[in-house]
Amino acid sequence: MKTAVKKKSKYNTKDGLAYLTKRTVVAKAKTAGKKASLAAMQKMGFVVTIQKGWVVKKYADGRIERINAI
Repeated sequence: MKTAVKKKSKYNTKDGLAYLTKRTVVAKAKTAGKKASLAAMQKMGFVVTIQKGWVVKKYADGRIERINAI
């Protein structure tokens, strides 16, 4: 379903529809990732991530455990 945008903007197509820029998508994805990571940390007490060529487990108390080199 397309919704026309009444306000003129440089982020509108010729037919008046708004579109997402790469910057907007990247910013929203980063924010969502951080929010999900914090929620996982609160629920599980740790998250598994990549850091400096290693797969690591980060704990809520700040400890970092190396699991495997990449």
